[in-house]
Amino acid sequence: MTRDGTARATREEIAHANQAHWRAMSTTRLLDCGMAYADVGELQRQTDGGTAWDRACEAIGVARRNAGDAAAAAGNSITAAHQFGWAAAGFLFAQMANNFDTDRKRELYDRFTEAVQRLATVSSNPLTRVEVPVGDGRLVGWHMRPAGREPIGTVILFGGQSGWGATYLRNAEALAQRGIATLLAEGPGQGESRMRYGIHLDVDVADAFGRFVTAALDDVDAPVGIWGNSVGGLFAALTAAADARLAACCVNGGFAAPRLLSFRTFAEQAAAMLGTTDEAAIEANFKRLRFDPSTHSIDVPLLVIHGGADPLVALADQQPFLEAAADATLQQWDDGDHTVYNHGDERNDLVADWFAEVFTRTR
Repeated sequence: MTRDGTARATREEIAHANQAHWRAMSTTRLLDCGMAYADVGELQRQTDGGTAWDRACEAIGVARRNAGDAAAAAGNSITAAHQFGWAAAGFLFAQMANNFDTDRKRELYDRFTEAVQRLATVSSNPLTRVEVPVGDGRLVGWHMRPAGREPIGTVILFGGQSGWGATYLRNAEALAQRGIATLLAEGPGQGESRMRYGIHLDVDVADAFGRFVTAALDDVDAPVGIWGNSVGGLFAALTAAADARLAACCVNGGFAAPRLLSFRTFAEQAAAMLGTTDEAAIEANFKRLRFDPSTHSIDVPLLVIHGGADPLVALADQQPFLEAAADATLQQWDDGDHTVYNHGDERNDLVADWFAEVFTRTR
């Protein structure tokens, strides 16, 4: 038994759980979301040796955070930024071991947030925390501005069921290189918006993300785009169809008609987002969120990203988005996995260039 009275997992249970985590968090995903290559190898070594996934990722995060603190104290801000970014990735993937909002998950997500706060003190591109009021709660995000210049526009960028907010720092840096600011959003059912402020996926999604549109326009009078990844692609499309202030939309690996998949991880994460394990309620909420081109239209340029080897989302799942837009572009990598993790740098370059072109044309 552990100190809190819960049963200690056996070695076999840990090994089984680690295998499941490696399936959900592949090497390509770890790298795309900011983990250092050396840390992927260290994670493999520790999990092969019987260390639980969350403990191994946490240890990696602590080591990188401490190295970042040392670099910052020595005045080496670039090195410190690298270390804090790698620390954030360690804690990010540590918390993904828990689908539901346990005390352990909240502790690890707080460590992720703390690492991002450290990064903000040394980031070459100004990075600040944002909290947007919604009812009695708040939506949380991180605002990155391109260093030394006025942004040509802002992209609201977010994930789906498990990758939130500062998960997409590398994407935001690609946008900043093109002079574009980014709001790394934690929307309804995501991140601190859910775990700290209790905002679940039972609200008006387009209205919620519209609060980030307002925040972007309050910062700079320039075009605003929206980029959603995985299930977040659906949220982006719904917002683009509802909010006339948006100038561009990118959907990366999203379902137009979401549904419960057979994977336990997907089902548990969907339950956590909605705040209930009632399958009927989850299915009803997915039905409520369905994107239908006969009733939804996207009147701004749309870019749809698809991975031909995506095990979760087929091209047919994204076809309704394309049908809803008069100005639609499809970019597919035939060997691309889910949200094209395995071509992350190319994907970021392509999407960032596309937003820059649309914003320049709009301005």
